[in-house]
Amino acid sequence: SLLAYVSSLYVLGSRGEPVARIPAVVAVPFHAVATRLGIPPILSYALQAMYNWRRVDPDGPIAAGNLTLLHNFLGGMDEEWFVTLHIEIEAKAGRALRVLQPAQQAVEDDDPTTLIAHLQTIGDTLQVMYDILGRMTERCDPYIYYHRVRPFMFGWKDNAALPDGVLYEGVAAFGGKPVQLRGETGAQSGIIPAIDAALGIRHERDEMRIYLMEMRDYMPPRDRDFVEALEAGPSIRGYVAAQATTQPALRGAYNYAIEKLIQFRMRHIEYAALYILKPAQTTDAVGTGGTPFTYYLKKHRKETEAHLL
Repeated sequence: SLLAYVSSLYVLGSRGEPVARIPAVVAVPFHAVATRLGIPPILSYALQAMYNWRRVDPDGPIAAGNLTLLHNFLGGMDEEWFVTLHIEIEAKAGRALRVLQPAQQAVEDDDPTTLIAHLQTIGDTLQVMYDILGRMTERCDPYIYYHRVRPFMFGWKDNAALPDGVLYEGVAAFGGKPVQLRGETGAQSGIIPAIDAALGIRHERDEMRIYLMEMRDYMPPRDRDFVEALEAGPSIRGYVAAQATTQPALRGAYNYAIEKLIQFRMRHIEYAALYILKPAQTTDAVGTGGTPFTYYLKKHRKETEAHLL
């Protein structure tokens, strides 16, 4: 995480134009460590959040009020809260992630009672995640986030200020040429892709889906493998749909999980508007990953709604 922060600050932290190179003293060890971790050498969601925290009270919960970052950009309450709240969501999401493969196993075992319980857990956990995300405004001001935190989270792909990417000096694997890598974004978290995969949510193949598939390259390998295993597993949606008329409780539990997923996506859209579009005073801002996110977030919400049975 430290090398990732130093790299992003070196490239994006000057008061003038971005610097399109990373010195070998940082680039070489960063590339070596990132290669061992199985992720690209740039500040990713994993390096900003998942590998970048400690408890204030070692015996306390993994909750935003009891977490502090190991590394940050400029520091301050807004930056700390923005990241630690995401860490808390990751921790709480584990309750749902733990039952995704058992839910698929319940399909394999033709065990609707167990599947109902797991679907209930998925929906309940999404509600908890929704509630945690709803606390963002408590200590993270949209204006401060947009102008003080967000500028350092961009990458060097689809970035007009760095059209050729960034040169990692001394990194032989890149052949002395600049490389283009995406910036940090919550799309690099495995939570929602895993839940989508388990519930059988299919998104239309468009620019955003291609981008989201690319984001898997920025996930820790175990997270990426987990999502792909769920996609290849038994179809929960197919099993529920086949019994929708004879098993109303099963259909209700599936729809409950879908409704909570829709609700979470709605909050994401609301906060994207509050924290990015409003401070930018535009309707066509791009995310830190380099995408026109507003249109696609709404589209994915509608596609999720279409999966209600």
